[in-house]
Amino acid sequence: MLLNRLPRLLKRVSRPGRYIGGEFNEVRKDPHGVAVRFALAFPDTYEIGMSHLGSKLLYHILNQREDVWCERVFAPWYDMEKLLREEGLPLFTLESKTALSDMDIIGFTLQYELTYTNILAMLDLGRIPLNVADRDSSHPLVIAGGPGAFNPEPMAPFFDAIVLGEGEEVIGEIVDVYSEYRALQGARRETLLRMLAGIDGVYVPSGYQVSYHGDGTVEGIAPRDEAYPPVIRKRIIRDLASVPYPTAPVVPALDVVHDRAMVEIFRGCGRGCRFCQAGTIYRPVRERRREDVQCLSRKLLKDTGYDELSLVSLSSADHSCIGSLVLDLMDEWEKERVGVSLPSLRVDTFSVGLAEQVQRVRRSGLTFAPEAGTQRLRNVINKGVSEDDLLATTRAAFSAGWRLVKLYFMIGLPTETDEDVEAIADLTYDVLRTYPRGKKGGKVNVSVAGFVPKPHTPFQWEAQDSAEQLEKKQRLLKSRFKNRRIDYSWQDAGLSVLEGAFARGDRRLACVLGYAYELGCRFDAWSDQVDLDQWKRAFAACGLDMSFYAQRARSRNEVLPWSHLSSGVSEEFLWQERQRAYACEHTPDCRFAACTGCGVCEALEASMVLCGERSEQ
Repeated sequence: MLLNRLPRLLKRVSRPGRYIGGEFNEVRKDPHGVAVRFALAFPDTYEIGMSHLGSKLLYHILNQREDVWCERVFAPWYDMEKLLREEGLPLFTLESKTALSDMDIIGFTLQYELTYTNILAMLDLGRIPLNVADRDSSHPLVIAGGPGAFNPEPMAPFFDAIVLGEGEEVIGEIVDVYSEYRALQGARRETLLRMLAGIDGVYVPSGYQVSYHGDGTVEGIAPRDEAYPPVIRKRIIRDLASVPYPTAPVVPALDVVHDRAMVEIFRGCGRGCRFCQAGTIYRPVRERRREDVQCLSRKLLKDTGYDELSLVSLSSADHSCIGSLVLDLMDEWEKERVGVSLPSLRVDTFSVGLAEQVQRVRRSGLTFAPEAGTQRLRNVINKGVSEDDLLATTRAAFSAGWRLVKLYFMIGLPTETDEDVEAIADLTYDVLRTYPRGKKGGKVNVSVAGFVPKPHTPFQWEAQDSAEQLEKKQRLLKSRFKNRRIDYSWQDAGLSVLEGAFARGDRRLACVLGYAYELGCRFDAWSDQVDLDQWKRAFAACGLDMSFYAQRARSRNEVLPWSHLSSGVSEEFLWQERQRAYACEHTPDCRFAACTGCGVCEALEASMVLCGERSEQ
C-alpha cells in the first residue's frame, strides 16, 4: 500500500530524493531470508545523515551478516511529516519502504543534543510508543549510540538500551542477544532488556533508579537489581584494522553536506583540550596504518566514483605519517583529478605545507582554531597554540597563495574576561596584517561559538554563560570588527544555552522534550527553525528551570547524572585537569611525553580481559 501511494506523496514535498532510496551501492536483501531487520536511524535530514561516517560503518558491518538486513531512515522534513500524518502512513525505511513498527531493531545516533525532538517525531511517525514503559514484545527494540550516549539521561525513558563507546565493537553482540531472546518464544520484553544489560558497554536505563535531593540535584543512581551493573564502561576497539571498513558505501542521490569518499586515518586525540568532549570519549589514539589507508582509498574511489578523498579524524595532521601519506596519495591520484582534503589542520606551518600539496588538484579553504584570543586563556583550555604560531601559519598561507583564512573561536570559556574577548578582535587584525602588503585581496572569516560545558571533560563542573552574557560579548566583538576584509559570524546564544541544558541534564528533562515535541519543536539544531519561546514554555510546563541545568556550577562531590557511565577517563583525572586549568598549566600530549594518568589505557586492558572471560564462558 505504501509503495503505491508514495509516488503521489513525493510530488508534494520538497527534495523528494530524500525518501526514494535506490542509490548506487544500496544494500538490498530478501526480507524473508533474514532473521533480523535493523533500521539505522539518523535524527536529521538525509543530507546531513548521509554525511555521517559512523552510520556508514554500522550499515556495512550489519549488512555483512547474512542473517541481518540493515536499512536506513532519516528525519522527514516538515512537509513529509505533515503528509504522512494526513495520509495515515507510517515513517518507513529507504531500502524496502517498511514501516518502522515492522522492524526488529531501530538504532538511533545521538550525535547532537538538539536533535532529540526529531527522535520523538520519528518514533511517533513510525507508530512506536515513545516511552519504554508502554512497549511490549510486539514492538521493535529501540537503541542508541554516539557521543550523546555518554549522558543520555534526558532521553532515558525513550530508549530500551544505549551503547557506550564504539558501536562496531558491540553491535554484533546486540543482534546475537536479540536472536537468542526471540528464540525463547513468548518471553517478556523485560527478559530482553536484562539480557542486553549483560553485554559490556550496554546501558539499559530502565534498570536504574534515580533519586534527588530537595534542591533538585541528583542524590543517587542505583541499579534495580543485580542484573544491572553499577557502572557501565565504554567499549573500545584496540586495532582499527580489526573491524571491516566500508569501501563501497551508499552514494547519495542528492548533494549532501560532505559528499566525498572518507577514510578514517585514526581515532581519538591526545592533545587534551579541556573543553573537548570528543578528545575524552574517543581516547586512546589508534592510528590506521599508512598502507591500509592507501589500500582503502583505492577501493573507495573505485567503488564510488568520487573525485575527492577526505582523510578524517579529530586532528588529521597528527597522523605520524601524514606528510608522506598525503604526498603519495597526491602522486597516485593527481592525474585522475582526484582531490585529497584534510578536514582538520593544526595551527602550524607544517599544516600549510600539507594544504599546498592537496591544492595541486583543487584549492580548498583553510580553517584554524585558536579557540581563545589570549595566551592566558589558551593555557586555561590547554590549547597548545601561541600567537606566534598562528601568525606564522597565516603568513605562510597567504604567501602560498591563499586569499582567505577562517578562524574559529569560543566565548564564555571559564575565567574569561572582557579583555580576553576583545583580544579575539586584536588577534584577527594581526592575522589580517600577515597578508602581503601591496597584494590585492586578503580576507579573514571569524566564527565565534558560545562555550558549552560537556560531560566527561575537565569543565563538566563549570557554570555556562547565560544567553544575555553571551550576547553582550557578541556585541562587544561586533563593535570591534569595522574592516570590510573581516567577516564576523556568531552562533545564536539561546541555542548554546539550550544545548548546555540538555548536555548536562538528568532524566527529568524527558518531560521537557515530550512537551516541546507536542508544541511542534523540530530541527532545533537549525538556527532558522528553533523556537526558543516554545522551549521556555516546555520548561515552565514541567516545573523545571533551564538555568538550573546550564548556568549552575557543580560541586566536586555532586553526583552527576552520568556518574554511572564511564568513558574510561577517571573523574579524578578530570578534576585534576580542572585545577591545572585554573593554574594555567599545560598538560602535554601523552603520545610525545610521559603518561598523564587519565586511566583510559587501564580501561582498555580491563575491557580486553572482560571480553576474553566472556568468550570463554
